[in-house]
This record gives sequence, structure tokens and C-alpha cells, in this order.
Amino acid sequence: MVSRRDLLKYSAFAGTAAGAGVLFNNSKWMFLHPGEAAVLAGGLSDPTLQPKFVEPVPNALDPGFIYDTSKGKIKVAVSPATHETGLVSSGGNRLPTPIWGYGTQQDKIYTWPGRTFQVRNGESLEVTWENRIKKQDPYLLTGLNGQPVYDTSLHWAYSLPGYEGFTIPSKGNPIVVHVHGSHSDFESDGNPEFFFSSTNLRGPQYEQKKYNYDGTQPGAGLLWYHDHALGLTRLNVYSGMAGFFFVRDDFDTGLPGNPLGLPAFPYELAYAIQDRMFKDTGELFYPAFPGDPAYDDFITGEGAVLPPDLFPGGGPTALAEFFGDHMVVNGKIWPKTDVEPRNYRLRLLNGCDSRFLAIQFFEVPPGATGFGSAIQQLDFTVIGSDQGLASSPTTVSTLVFEPGSRYDIILDFKAVTPGNRVIMKNIGGDEPFGGDIPGPQVFGETDRIMAFDVVVPLDGTVPDTNPTGINFGPGVPNNPTRTRKLALFEGTDQYGRLQPLLGTAEPATDHLGNPINWPDTPVYQAAGLVGQMEGPIAWHSPTTENPALNSVEIWEIYNATGDAHPIHLHLVHFEIMERQAFSFTPVSQPVIQHDSTTDPATWGQGIRLTNISLGAMIPQPAGYVENAPKDMVIALPGQVTRIKMKFDKPGRYVWHCHILSHEDHEMMRVLHVGPGA
Repeated sequence: MVSRRDLLKYSAFAGTAAGAGVLFNNSKWMFLHPGEAAVLAGGLSDPTLQPKFVEPVPNALDPGFIYDTSKGKIKVAVSPATHETGLVSSGGNRLPTPIWGYGTQQDKIYTWPGRTFQVRNGESLEVTWENRIKKQDPYLLTGLNGQPVYDTSLHWAYSLPGYEGFTIPSKGNPIVVHVHGSHSDFESDGNPEFFFSSTNLRGPQYEQKKYNYDGTQPGAGLLWYHDHALGLTRLNVYSGMAGFFFVRDDFDTGLPGNPLGLPAFPYELAYAIQDRMFKDTGELFYPAFPGDPAYDDFITGEGAVLPPDLFPGGGPTALAEFFGDHMVVNGKIWPKTDVEPRNYRLRLLNGCDSRFLAIQFFEVPPGATGFGSAIQQLDFTVIGSDQGLASSPTTVSTLVFEPGSRYDIILDFKAVTPGNRVIMKNIGGDEPFGGDIPGPQVFGETDRIMAFDVVVPLDGTVPDTNPTGINFGPGVPNNPTRTRKLALFEGTDQYGRLQPLLGTAEPATDHLGNPINWPDTPVYQAAGLVGQMEGPIAWHSPTTENPALNSVEIWEIYNATGDAHPIHLHLVHFEIMERQAFSFTPVSQPVIQHDSTTDPATWGQGIRLTNISLGAMIPQPAGYVENAPKDMVIALPGQVTRIKMKFDKPGRYVWHCHILSHEDHEMMRVLHVGPGA
């Protein structure tokens, strides 16, 4: 696998592709170990001093943590709250962490993660989402200098036409909830421009606060809900806005004695894995200013020039990716749980901003916090993924899963000596993921996630279940009517910052096959963008992904960047088909930003792919399990990844990279099904 470190510098976007056709911009890009910067940043929590495997982890499927949706409707709000992660001060005192959490106004309990929805497939649920972050509330995420970290230079909620005069202090923090994986009408999808604030300011595409989840899922699966406001997703999710949304059916009932022999509560455990940084006073910390971890890597080291009138003192600015030095599971740092020697079902969510996970399980002696005395590595069985159960079980020792994805696994603790501990290990690394396993570990503690202590006596009155009859799978019709060529790009914005982008690898056409042209305006004309649209395209430009209603399409996703990207499509579930190497000839192409003028200094820079040549088919990489209904796919560098899906609801949706820092900086595009794009 070609890594970013192995790539030759590519000057001025000219020439032909090297190796497998992986390119990056003409900057001095190298990811320079954010941990080195973190060591120098005073005022941050030191992860080496935090307790490991002491804090009990809550199970998101505990009945007391599940919303009561028996009436078919519920009101859920976002509100400021205080949370305990298990973080302690240098003196050993517990440090509370302010968050923005989900909860109900009725009981005024707001949590990170938000409490769990559990619904039955075929039954609709109406959720009224409310924003109770008042405009006078202090902004949650601030730098070590005390200044808010949101970046108003991005294409964000209050940069849209007609909203430019609004600010977070004057109108409040915008939110909009997306149930990730939901097969919903577009009005209930959580489009980034559907945002609303506590002052009742509404986004330009706003429809309603009452969202109807109509229950038309492909089957039982693990969805999740999180904020999706334009240009603020990374920050709102980081602040605590995420939770589980389970769908059950006649096979996967969630109850003991289910037809498939699946472990049920208390032997079904749901865990959201995230990474964070904290101030040494307990507050969440997110880098955005000079001197912060990774600022030099992504801003100074890239040669970006940030105008002081927009970035006083050099910030705040969005950074291209985020890697935290504290691992968090269901809002607790390096937690643990006690288990019996039996089969457990683990429902795992990668809720990180940028971190790809590659998990393993190791038996260690009681009380161990590392792997120096490891006794054995445990195999485990993958039985499902994002939106449902798999076509067959797959036994593995390592599982790779991307930000935004979910996996359903069975882990048998009978293989562990009673009294011993099992540690969930992560070998995905602390840097942008290019496909190599193990990845480089920069931080000292991020190779461990949580622990399971096998210390509870076996309850012989409850049968030890092991699933049978797992033969479901993606279930996508095999009658594609179109193959669509899309591409992933890496360029720079108008300030020279790294800017990941989506776009096309062919001239764009609409649902009827008619050409989609660049806007006939002075800005696009000045940039030479005329005629049919093709190449890298920012969010605000005309829609190019316009499938016909009820069409089945194959998407070929050409990754022309140095990193893997986790690609997510709203509305649909899909089948991951295959991967293939490719090469190409790049041609320089301007990228019109949301605030560009006819002055080239206001444009970004990217490349368009020409002379695409397909190479060898790529076997499924080790550690990848993809035989279930998916709404996430890992697009590896230098490869074209093919997926197949059916677009069976009309309207305005989106597709994007689920590295949250990427989607906030233009790696997101409208996906409009049917007429009206």
C-alpha cells in the first residue's frame, strides 16, 4: 500500500500520476506527529496520568438508558449539561466536563452519548428535535486562550446567502439532527442546511422540527444519531451530540429466546468509541489556534496564509483532521466492564472524527493495563454491520472499521481464564489512514480502548447463546441502470489550507441523461469553468449526483488522494462490490469557493482526472468484513471502489466523507433523487 510518506512531491498539479495514481497537492504536506505538539501544549490533560480500566462503562442498551417511545412520538432536545468522564486532576480529584448533550425536557437529563432509541422495523416514530443552547450560553469549545474554536471562514450555516449578518452570539448555535442510516423522507433526513437555533432562526432548506422515521429499514440494524449542521458538524458532535438508534425485527428482536440465538441484554452491549483531548481543568479541548496540537502540521507546515483580519492571531481555523490522545467509550475514558464466561454480543460504533480503528482482543492478567504480559489473542465473529445482519458469519482476529461505521460482533469469554482481563486493542494508528495495518502510534495510550474483566460467575439459569441462521446480507437488486464515476480529491482552499473535495470523474448528467453545466456566471467563466461539470466541486455548486427515482446505480469512487476516506450516502444501504487499481493524468483545475469572486486569489486549487486507466483487481484487504447492508465504505488511495444501491425516495439528500473535519471543509455534496435538483 502506498503511504503518504512514500509519495513524491507533486509540483503545481502538472505531469502524470505516479505509482497507483495517488496524488496530493503541491504543498509541503507531511503529517508531523500531533503527539509531538501535544507534549508542548501546556494546560492539556496528560493521558499517561489518567486511570486505565477503572471507570465502569455504561451499556447504551441498559433499559434505563433507552428512551420510552411507546407512544410513537417523543421530544428530544440538545442542552448544556455537566458530565463525568472519569478524568482526574493531577491531585486525583474527579474533573467534571461541560458538554452539549441530548435528552428530554421532561426529566432535564442530558447525556453524552444521548440516550438510546430502540424501534421496531415497520413502525414509525415521530421525534421533535429541540435546540436549548441559548445564545447567551458561553460557547462550549474554546482554545487555551479562552476563545471559541468555530471557524467563520468556512462554508458554514451563517455564511449562506441571507445569513451573513448572523453570529452564534446573536442567534445561537445552529443544530440539525441526522439519524445516520435512516431510510427517511428527505424532510426528516437532517440535511446540513435544515439547521435551526434556539432563537428560531431556520436554515434555507428547513422543513420542520418534527421528523418522521417511517420504519422502512432494510432490516434490523444499528443506526446512530448525531448533529449535521453545515460547517459545524465536527464541533457539535465533539461536544457530545451523538447517540444510538437501534432497529429490531422479527429475527433480531433484542429479546432472550430470539429466533437467531443472539445474546440479549444484559449480554448485548452497545459502545460508541471516540477520541478526545481535554484541558487539565476537565473541559473538552479542540485545536484551532497557533501552538495547538497539529496546527503547525496543517497550517504553518502547509504554507497556508491566514489573513489577520479573518484570523486574528492566526485562528481560529479548521484543521484538516483531528486525532485525540484520550480514548473514550460511551463518554468514559478507558473504561471497563465485568462479564461472565459466555458469549456476548458487542454493538460497536466508530464515532471518531478522523480515526480509523483496527480492533483486536487480548487476554491479559488481572489488573493489567497494557499488552506486555498478554496471554493470548482472541478471535471473534462478525455477524453484521451498519444496517443489518451479514450474509454469513466471519471469524477474524482483526477488524478494520472506519469513522461513522458500526459492527456487530460475538466475543466468547469462555476462552478466557476466569479472573483474567480482556483488553480491546486498536492498531489503526494515530495518523491519516492510508490502508496500512498497523498504523503509526504517536500517542502513548491510544492503542488500548477498554477492558472486560471476566469476574462474574456464570449464570447457569440463562442459556449461553451462539447465533445461527445468519444469512441476510446487503439485499440490493441486481439490475443496475447506470454506472456513475465519482472521485475524491485533495486540493487547497483560497488560504492554502488542505481542502478535501468530492467531484466527478466524468462529465455530469442529470437523472434524464442531460448535461449538467457549470453556472453561467462571471466567477465560473473567469475560472475557465464552462460547459459540462467535471472534476473537484465544492458543496455550493450545482448538484451533479442526480439519480432517477427507483433507479439502481453502481458508483465507481476513484480515490485520487493520499488517504483512505470513509464515504457515506444518506437514504440508501448498499452492497460493496469490488476494488480495482487505477492511474490517471491530472489536469489543474480551480475550485470555486462559497465566497469566491472573479479574482483568482479567492479560488481554491484542485485537479481533474483524465486518461483514467484501470489496473489489477484488488482482493478484499485483511481485516475488512463487508458482507452486510452498508451505508459506509472505505475508499482506499489509488483504488476505484464500486458500490451498488437503489434510490427509492425522491428529494434532497447528501453524500460525503465521514471524517467530520473533511465534510465541514467541503468534502460533501448534494445527492438529489429524481426531478428538482
